[in-house]
Amino acid sequence: MEELKVRRVVTGHDENGNATIKIDDTVTGIKPTEDASLALVWSTDAFPSDNTDEFDGAKRKVGLTSPGGTVLRFVDFYPGNNKFMHRTQSIDYGIVIEGEIELELDNGVTAQLKAGEVVVQRGTIHSWNNKTDKTCRMAFVLIEAEKVKIGNQTLEPTD
Repeated sequence: MEELKVRRVVTGHDENGNATIKIDDTVTGIKPTEDASLALVWSTDAFPSDNTDEFDGAKRKVGLTSPGGTVLRFVDFYPGNNKFMHRTQSIDYGIVIEGEIELELDNGVTAQLKAGEVVVQRGTIHSWNNKTDKTCRMAFVLIEAEKVKIGNQTLEPTD
């Protein structure tokens, strides 16, 4: 599989308050399984975030989400990847950059997504299935959310 690489340009301010480019580099993905590669592009540990914080958000230790903060991650889903049902305690904006992917919910309902399409994931148990012969690249923005409560039941995250 081709290594996941994402160029990122991070702006900030100089000591006079002028806009400047602070970081212009490439982040590479890690391969936690043979099914997908993930690259953390940026994260925050608070929301709203502090735009004067000089810490490189790609170096923050986060799980799938950042408690109290946000995460921007790219994921390459390799052809034939296996299901991994999970629920995060976040609202997730998933944008298909290239390829196609199937979103599957825990009740078996599916939705097919292709390049340029978006899913807004709101705390449901789901998995991503690449049933094609090409890698699917997605960008995810995850923002911590309250746990989902339905009646007297609280739905716990699995991340």
